[in-house]
Amino acid sequence: MPDGAEPAPPPDANKGTSYGRGAALLSALIGVTGLLTYAFHSLAAHALGADEYGTIAVLWAAVFLTASVLYRPVEQLLSRTIAERQARDQAIGSALRVAATIQLALAAAFTVAALLLRGPLEGRLFSDHTTLYWAFIGAVVLYAASYSARGFLAGQGRFGLYGGLVLLESLSRVSVAIVVTIGVSGARSVTALAIAAAPLVSLFVVPWALGRQVRRITTRDRATTRGGEPDFTLAHGMSFAAAVLVIMFSEQLILNAGVLIVKLDTHNNYLTALVFAVLMIARAPLQLFQAVATTLLPYLTRLMVRQQGEPRGGDFGRSVRLTVIACLAFGALAVIGVLAVGPAAMELLFGSEFDYDRIGLVLVAAGTGLYLAATTLNQAALAQGRARLAALTWAVSASFFVAFLLIARIEVVREVEVAFAATTVLLSALLYAVYRVPVKPGGAVVRPGSTEELELRLAAADEGS
Repeated sequence: MPDGAEPAPPPDANKGTSYGRGAALLSALIGVTGLLTYAFHSLAAHALGADEYGTIAVLWAAVFLTASVLYRPVEQLLSRTIAERQARDQAIGSALRVAATIQLALAAAFTVAALLLRGPLEGRLFSDHTTLYWAFIGAVVLYAASYSARGFLAGQGRFGLYGGLVLLESLSRVSVAIVVTIGVSGARSVTALAIAAAPLVSLFVVPWALGRQVRRITTRDRATTRGGEPDFTLAHGMSFAAAVLVIMFSEQLILNAGVLIVKLDTHNNYLTALVFAVLMIARAPLQLFQAVATTLLPYLTRLMVRQQGEPRGGDFGRSVRLTVIACLAFGALAVIGVLAVGPAAMELLFGSEFDYDRIGLVLVAAGTGLYLAATTLNQAALAQGRARLAALTWAVSASFFVAFLLIARIEVVREVEVAFAATTVLLSALLYAVYRVPVKPGGAVVRPGSTEELELRLAAADEGS
């Protein structure tokens, strides 16, 4: 975590919090959200049984793979752009308009594609359950608004409201899971509808949270816009969003493709549910770490604006180093934890029908620490303006993960565990290499071996001496 001076709050964001306080507050709220997510899946697994819970696991994986891939690029775009433009005292109205245009286009494109592909989606993926198919469409469309709100709140530094939004979403799901556990007819359909309705419920926080803030921003934009100030164009937004789209797609392949590949390859709901439950070891810490990642990107972006000559030094480099060390330490503790009580804890959470072995849990736990470190380096690369290089790194790593699952011929659950651990080693190493590439003071990447790189290294040596 960063030490030293904290960045000043953005203009007209007096209610926002600094990075340290924001990360702590959001970590607490998302920590509760993570526990509620575990509770939802635990209750659903016990109430539905392994076979029916397997179909819910497929719906969950499909929803969050699709929504994260499509909409988190705009969340990251808003978070980084609002932070950067406010640090430069520039208007953000154009960034909001561009982000809304991209998000609406993505939601419309998804809806058309899902309707055209109804046959294979409903038949093969959701085992001919119509309710699951419509729950999938409804949830993904509603997440467009939810992710836009998250990006706006993160860029403004309003992390308490960000945490409230995701907490309300999880509360709505677990409430339905409790009702299902008590006993209702059509329990699987009710559980599926809870997944679809959750993003809509979370938006109840948006009108009162954003209404006055948007009016204040619009007024300030008109007052502060100067002649010649660079406008945020659709081309600019699309370029960044396209790179992050590749990152999000690759991330979701690594986290969720194993579940879907096992389902399509074996048509076995028990194995699907088992793989999903094992990967929850990685998903739960990642959900908690979302708080750090969410606050880290706007914080590092503001630091990049203020210390253009030190893209890896000063508070920027110290923040990245300490966060990576903390992630690796967490991974080590997770390995110790699953060695001690892993199989027993998994049976307690998901039921005695599921059978786990210690070696596989250790592989996933170790991979989780490396994955968290890679996520930190990714946020640093985005803050440095290296979205394209980061996207290439993620694409290579995700391709390796999928290729391993398709080529390897070992027990199916072990395949996913080994593939995840190996992929996190590759991903973290490649992102560290991207982070270490020298940059110009303006943020552009310098070609390795070029004269510009030599000049920057000589300048850095002079400053050090």
